[in-house]
Amino acid sequence: MNHPAPGLLFARARTTRADERVFLAKLALLAVLTTLGVVLALRPEPLALIVGVLLLAAMYTHAVELQHQALHHSAFRTAWPHRLVGVPLGLPLLVVYTNYRVRHLQHHRYLGTPSDTEFFGFDTRKPLTVGLLLRGMFDYARLAVVIRDVLRAATGRWQYEHGDISATMRRRTITEHLILGALLLAAVILAVTGYHDLVLRLWLLPLLFAVPMHFLVELPEHILCDPDTTDVLRNTRSIRGSHLSTWFTNGNNLHIEHHAAMSVPLNRLPARHEEVRERAVHVERTYPDFYRTLWRAIR
Repeated sequence: MNHPAPGLLFARARTTRADERVFLAKLALLAVLTTLGVVLALRPEPLALIVGVLLLAAMYTHAVELQHQALHHSAFRTAWPHRLVGVPLGLPLLVVYTNYRVRHLQHHRYLGTPSDTEFFGFDTRKPLTVGLLLRGMFDYARLAVVIRDVLRAATGRWQYEHGDISATMRRRTITEHLILGALLLAAVILAVTGYHDLVLRLWLLPLLFAVPMHFLVELPEHILCDPDTTDVLRNTRSIRGSHLSTWFTNGNNLHIEHHAAMSVPLNRLPARHEEVRERAVHVERTYPDFYRTLWRAIR
């Protein structure tokens, strides 16, 4: 892969104790806001229910963004805590950690080539239409595929469908599908034993909103960029965003910076943004700016 001479943008960096503290603080805030969402979603008042469900949907989406850092092994100084933390972060949105990790690292390796296998599969090479965007936004079919894979894992028939996978990664992926399967079974048991309202308020309704919410977070990363080059300064987009959007996406708005050096802790990416503004093709100031650009492209 050919790039211009690297400055800070392409420089690698190890995770430090300070980076660990930042990530742990993000996990703590996720726990607090999720607890608040649970309390509100269980209230009898309709407004509290709506706010609680939307807050839970937002936290389930944010959790996958935190999981994204864990799968890059850039949250902790040692490898083993990443899976311990990463597995539960993806469960509400039915994202199996090791499966996501294998496919996403392939995405980094093959971005700009026909072998790209992004985990959340919106194909940026297809003609851009409202129908295509809506199908991607409301991709509840992915959930059915996950449930199918849970059943295959439980019956010894699961296979990785996107290239080669090591025996260790295959074993871990099967185990994590079984963990998800146990959670799904517990939800079914709760529902049929009279606690269906609990399952509906705390998981199914938030999941209904989290699927399109997560799509809108992921969409800007490569769409309307150059899909036929391996140069991250041309095939990827960064959005400067606000402190709120940078927190919510866990720094994934600075996506050029992330692809340029994927092992760098995401909290350190803002220091590299000025170089991106000077050198990259697709840089937006805010998310509304990006979606205005997208709307003009569709029209």
